[in-house]
This record gives sequence, structure tokens and C-alpha cells, in this order.
Amino acid sequence: MAELPRLNGIIKALASGKHAVTCFQPCEIGIAVEMAQSKYDGVIYEMEHLAWDGMALRHTLQYSLNRQQIVEKGLAPQVTPLVRIPVNGVEKNQWFAKQALDMGCYGICWPHISTADEAYNAISACRYPRLEDKPNYEPAGIRGDGPVQAARYWGISQQDYYKKADVWPLDPNGEIFVVLQIEDTKGIKNLKEILQVPGIGCILIGEGDLSQELGVPRQYEHKVVLDAMAEIVARCKEANVVVGHPHVEIGNAQRIIDEGYRFLMSAAPRNYGTLNNTLKLAGR
Repeated sequence: MAELPRLNGIIKALASGKHAVTCFQPCEIGIAVEMAQSKYDGVIYEMEHLAWDGMALRHTLQYSLNRQQIVEKGLAPQVTPLVRIPVNGVEKNQWFAKQALDMGCYGICWPHISTADEAYNAISACRYPRLEDKPNYEPAGIRGDGPVQAARYWGISQQDYYKKADVWPLDPNGEIFVVLQIEDTKGIKNLKEILQVPGIGCILIGEGDLSQELGVPRQYEHKVVLDAMAEIVARCKEANVVVGHPHVEIGNAQRIIDEGYRFLMSAAPRNYGTLNNTLKLAGR
């Protein structure tokens, strides 16, 4: 059998040295249809501040598929679907990640990661168990075994799914992309230790919550917010971990790219001016 292609478009872009362009979107069928025809590398369906609804997520994932694209371009979805789960890192509710991955999501966005222990739990929840003497044992996987729906959604056999369903970049061939959000000063204080946890796909800054704690709610261009974000970027660069920005707009896109952000969350799909500007500045 021929080697399976890279299925996760976000990983494909980042692994080739490019920027990955994504966005947050509601978990809705109409949005899924529109996203499937867009130029984004991926989408994070929002279920932190919107209700956790497993059936809605299943429907959204199905409507993200485009049969014509599959026929013309193969198994890899044009826009890779991830989901932001509702639990903060300290809650350690692994079952949200398990259910989302079992439905076929290609990654999980974990909000409010503030310690290395929380980061370890987030990565573990996205990995299957293995024996301690096997390569890349840590973080030890705790994901339960139930790959039927996910393998069907990915369009591969269950055994091939097992081979591909690990976290990147810990596993260079893995297709699961784990996003950890740093959203408070405690997370910044502990970021050096957090970044030592293997398997982090991206550190995404949570500007909203961070600005709240710093006393300037949603004033994203305030010096105190920018200084805190710059510290996050600097630590991620030192650890060679991709860092993401959640609010890339026409007015700030060049600055954000110049500062070293590579996971770029641009505007909704109807705002093609912002998306096309971000792609152009990112050399895409």
C-alpha cells in the first residue's frame, strides 16, 4: 500500500516552514459548508464559550467534507477541523478531547493552560497509551481506544489511524495538532516549564483573558498587553515552539508576522479582504 499523505493542513503548512492561517468559527452546518470552500488551512470550531454539543460537532464535521475535493485532491480535507473544548486546563477533563478526537477532529485547542502539569495532561489526553520502553513514551497517553468513527471520517483503516493519530511534532508523522492557550500571568510565569512538555503543536495567546487580568480589558494594543505577549513569543522562540495570535487583522497583520507568530487566526470566511491580506503577507 502507498504511503499515506499528510492529512492535517495546519501541520503541512508549519512543517514546510510556512505560516498556518486559521480562524475560530461556530459549530454550525452552514459555517462548515462555507469553510470547506475557503482558503484557510484549518478551522477551530468554538465550543468553549458556545455550548458543548457532540451531535452538532458530528454534523459540522460531516458537512466539512466536499466529495469533489476528495475525488480531485485525495483524502486530506481542504480545511482541517479542530475544536476548542470548554474545560480550562486545571479541570483536566480528558473526556472532551477523547470524544472530539473519536469523532474525527484533527486536534484540540485547550483553553487556560497555566502549569506544566496541565500541559502534560492536555497532551496525554490526545495520545493513545504505549509501553514505557517504546519511543516517545512521554507524555504517557491516556486516550481510550475507540477509533471507529475517526478512522471512517479520515478515510483510512483503523490500523492506519493508529499509526497517524499521534501528536505532532513529537511524532513527525502524527496528524493530531494540540493547541495550548496561555491566557494569564500564571501561564506566562510557568511558560518555560510548560514548553518543556513534548508534543505541543502551538502556543496560542489568549488576549481577551490576559488583558482582563492586566486591567485593560480587550485593549489589545495597550503596552502592558503587548509586553506580556512579547514575553510569550520570546519564550516560544527559545523553545522552538510555534506561537499563535488570535486576532490577525489588516491593520496588525504585518506587525504580527514580523514579531514571529506563525499560527495566524484571521477573520471569518466572509471577510475575504482580511484573509487574503494575511495570506499575501505570509507569502501564501
